[in-house]
Amino acid sequence: MSNTTANGGRRLSHVVLFAYPKQGHLSPMLQFAKRLASKGLRITFLTTTSATKSLEIDLPASYQIDLRFISDVRTEPIRSLKDEHESFEAVVSKSFGDFIDRTLRSSGYDPPRFVVFDSVMPWAMDVARVRGIDSAPLFTESCVVNHILNQVYEGSFSIPPVENVAAGISIPPLPVLQTEDLPYFSYEPELVLKFMTDQFSSFKNAKWIFFNTFDQLEMKVVNWMAQKWPIKTIGPSIPSAYLDGRLKDDKTYGLNHQNLNHGKIFQWLYSKEIASVIYISFGSLVILPEEQVKEVANFLKDTNFSFLWVLRESEQEKLPNNFMQQTSHKGLVVKWCCQLQVLSHKSICCFITHCGWNSTIEALSLGVPMIAVPQWIDQTTNAKFVADVWKVGARVKMNDKGIATKLELEASLRHVSQGYRQNEIKQNSIKLRNLAKEAMEEGGSSDINIERFVKEFDPF
Repeated sequence: MSNTTANGGRRLSHVVLFAYPKQGHLSPMLQFAKRLASKGLRITFLTTTSATKSLEIDLPASYQIDLRFISDVRTEPIRSLKDEHESFEAVVSKSFGDFIDRTLRSSGYDPPRFVVFDSVMPWAMDVARVRGIDSAPLFTESCVVNHILNQVYEGSFSIPPVENVAAGISIPPLPVLQTEDLPYFSYEPELVLKFMTDQFSSFKNAKWIFFNTFDQLEMKVVNWMAQKWPIKTIGPSIPSAYLDGRLKDDKTYGLNHQNLNHGKIFQWLYSKEIASVIYISFGSLVILPEEQVKEVANFLKDTNFSFLWVLRESEQEKLPNNFMQQTSHKGLVVKWCCQLQVLSHKSICCFITHCGWNSTIEALSLGVPMIAVPQWIDQTTNAKFVADVWKVGARVKMNDKGIATKLELEASLRHVSQGYRQNEIKQNSIKLRNLAKEAMEEGGSSDINIERFVKEFDPF
């Protein structure tokens, strides 16, 4: 296909990025879209209509990224998680196919030459292939987690039940793991595990396999996987302002929660001293037991640090009576905030996190020590690496009910904020922050991988 127009001008190669409609999946795909657009590809960013229910996608016009939405509206009642997964695939695969067909027929719209799809939608590869379009998955979890899950998919490893406390689990090239370090599926485990492992069906046909990580962070497992598959790291997929600074106006993901004003949050942060604020967020999906909310609240009430706690409105109902009034002199509880701006603020001491991959890689990229309180799926493995491999934080020891108690939270805070361990953690955090920036700078490992992908379409 020619890359010139009829009058001799350049025609940009058209690539579609197809994102799963959840915030943790939209964010890295949007950042990848910006990087590709900045290097000269014509990008259509595609997701489903449900993504707009609570989020507004707002990108600067300078990126010239075409935002498109396809229907994921289902008329049949959803009675179970199995129904949810199956109906989503049935409806959205048809909507996706119809979208591609329209672009192929449209005389005023250059057809896509390639599709990058979220790895949790492996069926997108088949939809594109029958229409003569090549594609590649983007994985939004760490390489380590995906390596473990791929071993399960291939049948060479089975995740033992949590109650089976193994002495040590060897999955080369990873360090020895315990059962508590493996991906954990608390709700409908067989179904969720199948959903997570089905991603790897795309491995056998993909020429490119993208991961939101960087080589120096997961070097051993990246090299191990790259011996068998065309693994390409393209992260950290966070806005350029926090890394290399090469992308104009790239300060946010471009996802805004509707009708929320965050000016109050940053006015409050600027009133605090350097490294005096604990930031707490358990992500957009985690539903905490009421006992866990109260343990965190009691810990925050008694600590000498100030705190900023992101807690959805439904979760705030679980707070102890009068908690916000009793802690108003040192704490702020909000429904949402711009996490990158908060983590980069000089007042932040540490981040109490569920260790979802986006939160983990944001903290790593900004050099913020973490206190890990993992809940499920990939978070338990990420927490293991935060505390014991990268040594940029502490992992809270859970009690027999899976609750991080006030006492254990206090112990983890001492670990990251006092004595020789504090210095080691801070030094490691700064080292990884610098390596993250290097990966995205011109000539960095992730930048080179993105550049090679772009040159696949425009070698000149």
